[in-house]
Amino acid sequence: MSTESVPPESTENAGPATPDAAEEPGTPDDTATAQPEPAPADSASTSDDDTPPARDAEGVSDGEGEETLAADANPAAETEDETEAEAEAGTEAGKADDAAEAAAQLSEAQAELAAQKLERERIERRRAEKAEPIASGTKLSGKAADLLAAVRAVEGGAKPPATVFAEPAPAPRRPAPEPVRRPQPVPPAPAAVAAPAPAAEAVEGVRRVLADGGAPETLAPQTAAALGEGAEELLREDPWQLLRVPAVRPEQADGFARALLGPQCAPDDERRGRAVTVWLLEQAALAGHTALELPTLTAALGRQAVPDAEAAVQSALAEGEALVFQDALDSVDAARSGRTEGPAENSANATNGGDESGEDGEESRPVRVLVGLERYALAEESLADALARVVNSLAKEASARWESVTAGASGSTAELLRAVAGHGLVLHTGGDASRAEPAALLSAARTLGLRAVAACHTSDGRQRFAALLGERAEEGTVVTVPGLLAGTEGPGRDADGAFALDLLVLLDAPQLDVESAAMLVESLPDGARLVLSGDPAVLWSAGPGRVFADLLAARACPQVASRTPDPGPIGELVSGVGIGELNQVDAPGKEIVIVPVREAGEAVHRTVQLVADSVPRAFGITPEETVAITPGHGGAAGTRALNAALKERLNPGPGRFGGFDPGDRIAYSPAPGRTVPGRVVTADAEGLHLSCADGPVVVPRERVEQAVRHGWALTAHQAVGSRWPAAVVVLPGDAGQALSRPWVYTAFGRGERHLSVVHGVEQALPKAVAEVPAKPRTTRLPVLLRTQVPAAE
Repeated sequence: MSTESVPPESTENAGPATPDAAEEPGTPDDTATAQPEPAPADSASTSDDDTPPARDAEGVSDGEGEETLAADANPAAETEDETEAEAEAGTEAGKADDAAEAAAQLSEAQAELAAQKLERERIERRRAEKAEPIASGTKLSGKAADLLAAVRAVEGGAKPPATVFAEPAPAPRRPAPEPVRRPQPVPPAPAAVAAPAPAAEAVEGVRRVLADGGAPETLAPQTAAALGEGAEELLREDPWQLLRVPAVRPEQADGFARALLGPQCAPDDERRGRAVTVWLLEQAALAGHTALELPTLTAALGRQAVPDAEAAVQSALAEGEALVFQDALDSVDAARSGRTEGPAENSANATNGGDESGEDGEESRPVRVLVGLERYALAEESLADALARVVNSLAKEASARWESVTAGASGSTAELLRAVAGHGLVLHTGGDASRAEPAALLSAARTLGLRAVAACHTSDGRQRFAALLGERAEEGTVVTVPGLLAGTEGPGRDADGAFALDLLVLLDAPQLDVESAAMLVESLPDGARLVLSGDPAVLWSAGPGRVFADLLAARACPQVASRTPDPGPIGELVSGVGIGELNQVDAPGKEIVIVPVREAGEAVHRTVQLVADSVPRAFGITPEETVAITPGHGGAAGTRALNAALKERLNPGPGRFGGFDPGDRIAYSPAPGRTVPGRVVTADAEGLHLSCADGPVVVPRERVEQAVRHGWALTAHQAVGSRWPAAVVVLPGDAGQALSRPWVYTAFGRGERHLSVVHGVEQALPKAVAEVPAKPRTTRLPVLLRTQVPAAE
């Protein structure tokens, strides 16, 4: 195994792709303008210095230590994990049937407001029922109380009640929320407009509360949008609700609460404990978790200066702001989570002289207690139910008609066709070149008269996959996942609200978060086939969950691994990275060039030269066909610094509208975790007018700062699902800790014809490829699937 990070001949033979003359970089450091920070609470605040915040839970990131409520900063965090892994804002699950029927007739924005209003009314009802503060465990009943009692017993060295970890008749499952069935989609307007801003009166009311609490008044629009109707009253009643605003941290909410409540503000305030519990679960979702194990959550609460972590969790459970689960693990899950035996087994062995059986004679099983937010819990359960339906609803005789198309196929394509012929759910893995196999599947299915559709993560992926089909790519055959869910692309829905199709091929499957996956699979009609295809080595989804990886691990359906390798030197390099090897590869056509740098300013300078001069001169690839990829948004060589330097060189201008000028290349984020490339057309009173792949977009003035960035330089999470003729991967010296094998694999694979690596991390690059896999995510999907779908043989 070779871990050569800088092939000697690649550097020496860079030729025209490596600039000879060095100029003064002179790139200014990009820092967010500081805003006044609320006064810190007494001992409720966890940090009074300027050091970056510690990670509160395993895999739960607190951000990059932004110490102020910066009004002019993008609420997304500086690092790529927090910027690209924001939780998706979706319609609340589990609403009453009448609300669901009404929401179907409203616009998306109106439906969201209605859902928020229902949620606020439910919370107010729950609060009105409370006559006194929660005593430890007294407000819980049923399974939740039993689970917490069992945890206390285990922590005290006693045996938990037999009723907790025994397995009587299974409790009825929470019914999956019925998806809102929308009517046939209406053709989109010429220009899509982002969701409307909160009402001016609501924003003004929130601004008054923020001013009273010493918080930046410029946060008012974000706060009003996050809290919905009645935001002013809610903030005065519970100042820690400010934590629901992106980028606000507990110590900042503590200062705000102290200014509003005065002497009544205390670290043990029940409202604070409940709000911090929800905040930690939301931070876990940003890091990809759908739930947290109870000990992990209580430990994180302790680090946030919550005096009674258990009471805080109980309060959140009693208010319905979180849910608790008990999952029985098999040996594989136990080994993955570091368990060899369950707590019940430990206790039984201690009291029964090593007898491995419980009181009822049944062998104890490892278990885990998890706490999660309702939206992700319901999405995961709904996804498991829908996948089980897809697996079990395919008619046995449905495979006979596929014999005519499978007979003439060979290799991995034949394996895929045979698997799809006989099964409702199939997983297909492989690199970019393996997309030819799902393309052949789609063509074969349409030859048989089946209604077959392929959905990609991005517009670029849709265009590249359609090119594989050629003339066979009829209108609506290849769509994007957001367009399919919104009803603006694809075959539409039938009378029952399900997709009018027989086969759905989902490309870029690793990018599916649990909520999007649940909505897609729930919308499939009975008897339809589903193929999930993707490269398991790329970065996982921006939203919570690891759907594709969980399905691969569950082995609940056939899996077809493509044997089609990605071509050329770049394909060879990326394939090695995927198995943990950074190999030296021959690049006679300078397909791969390594440009060593010593510091961040030089990295910015070299990147601008490569994008604007060297790559166009050597390969005929224009700057618009080249992307720069760097680990994060902040820092001296992050996307902000790179984009500022590239704009100055490629499209200089005064930035008349929020820093943008006509012709600027941009990255538009219509929803958290989704990036749409485009270009600025103009700006007026309505907002910033963009030209994107799916058509013109108008971004209101108040949302420009949050939703639009310059797009010459992206993070790997923003770039996943798309490819460019050339890619320049920028690795400044301070980027070593941000690197991992999936990150390097994803970034290096974005270039089709040429890859330049601006290399300043020395041995951190081969170390990341060899030793740093994807960060683990806590999910429940494998356990939920095991009870409904037997493992495939």
